[in-house]
Amino acid sequence: MPRKKKHAEREEKEPSETKHSKHEKVKLKVKVPKINVWTFTTIVLAIFVALSLTQGWCIACQQPSKDVIGQKAIDYINRNLVREGTSATLVSVEDMGDVYKVTTEYQGQQIPVYVTKDGRFLFLANPLDMGKELPKPKEQTEQNKVSCEDLPKAETPKLQAFVVSYCPFGLQMQRILTRIVEKIPQLKDFIKIRYIGSVQDGKIVSMHGDREAQENLRQICIREEQPEKYWDYIACFIKAGDTENCLNETGVNVTMLNECMEDSNRGLKYAQQDFELEKKFQVMGSPTLVLNNQTVSEFDFGGRTAQAVKTLLCCGFEQQPEFCQQNLTTEQANTGFSQTYSGGSSSSGQC
Repeated sequence: MPRKKKHAEREEKEPSETKHSKHEKVKLKVKVPKINVWTFTTIVLAIFVALSLTQGWCIACQQPSKDVIGQKAIDYINRNLVREGTSATLVSVEDMGDVYKVTTEYQGQQIPVYVTKDGRFLFLANPLDMGKELPKPKEQTEQNKVSCEDLPKAETPKLQAFVVSYCPFGLQMQRILTRIVEKIPQLKDFIKIRYIGSVQDGKIVSMHGDREAQENLRQICIREEQPEKYWDYIACFIKAGDTENCLNETGVNVTMLNECMEDSNRGLKYAQQDFELEKKFQVMGSPTLVLNNQTVSEFDFGGRTAQAVKTLLCCGFEQQPEFCQQNLTTEQANTGFSQTYSGGSSSSGQC
């Protein structure tokens, strides 16, 4: 009996519960606030910003175009890297994969630089953060020029010249040092050409690409393992950059050279020593001179001439030897590859 009563109660309730749903349509009203187009846009942008922070993407955060990157590089170079009253111009921008190659023209020379695709870093010898301005150099006057007495002295001084092998201004400095060694052979023991670059993933890297990196490594190996051939090879290379002909002409042992370049315990090890010194002296371009572990400027003594650089080196002696009294040419050396020492274009720039 109790079970029948409960069943009857369920049957009485069910019709009353379903009657409303079958015969009446319930109207639900939702009050939606009015949103104008500006409010809507603000909400959408807020959602996108939130997504960019949490998901790591943003529709509005696309990388700038290569034309924008090229102009930014030129603007930065003209603000920070050229002499007052001169300027560089943009020649072209090429997509190299991970970076843009921005070819510039400055004082008649085409000089490539490399810029990361986000437009932040510009590569010369070392990356420069284009979000930061470089300190402006003080205008050089007769009062603040460095004199011979100001330079650091040593019983056996060492002049180190940091270059890269395809930089027109690095070639200019190599031309000057070759002339000094040719005219005053005794100074050869006090000069060392070093190279700018880095080692990445077991491979040498340089600012003007793999061809330059390999030539840097080639010259380093000759310098370290066949030093008697080094200056003759450089004297040949600066004329036209004809590597094969210069190796044959100067009698470099090519087998030994190739072994050095392929052995990471030889070639790359020598190169790494140069790159560590580059960092130590905060070298920013090719060429850079370091005398007795102090960065110096050839322009304090007359510019890019054999006489100026010879004088600078001789100022590094505690007691100057007699051969330092010999005068050399005061002509500005040619930049780039050239068959002659001077007489063509000359510049005081850096790569």
